Amino acid sequence: MVIQADLRMEENAALAVEQTVAKLGGLDILINNAAVQYPQDRIADITRQQLVNTFESNFFSCFYVTKAALPQLSSGSAIINTASITAFEGHATLIDYSATKGAIVAFTRSMALSLMEVGIRVNAVAPGPVWTPLIVSSFPAEQVQTFGSTSPMQRAAQPYELAPAYVFLGSDEASAISGQVFHVNCGTVIN
Repeated sequence: MVIQADLRMEENAALAVEQTVAKLGGLDILINNAAVQYPQDRIADITRQQLVNTFESNFFSCFYVTKAALPQLSSGSAIINTASITAFEGHATLIDYSATKGAIVAFTRSMALSLMEVGIRVNAVAPGPVWTPLIVSSFPAEQVQTFGSTSPMQRAAQPYELAPAYVFLGSDEASAISGQVFHVNCGTVIN
């Protein structure tokens, strides 16, 4: 099922959840995984419009979809947010993007505490370098050629290598895990 929606708008997020529930008959797992990034060499180059768009796309969409989905979730349900290694390490040219991913980590932990007594688990996956269309569309060709090469594994992950983390966090086997961030980042140690 494909729903095209601008999730930066709260009403669109609510409509997307409503259409999903109508089609599937309910909701057990929510994965928030929408983001944009616009590299800039200096903070002075980040316009107000870029900052607002990055936060609306990356964080507000996560907030709005979660808010809309909560009435459909019940004990045993799971919410999985997509953060990033940049929330923990920062990134010299992705200042606003990194800030949104830090907000997602704080949101994940706060929502986990907020929903614990109703039995809804909230966790996040924080990918490191991953080959997605976002990389090719965001960075210059010379940077794309070496993307991921500085990770301990000296490569970037493929999207399918992240999928098991999401599947696990959505499964009953993860029933004692909430408020956590799983790092799938080609070997970088995050303390």
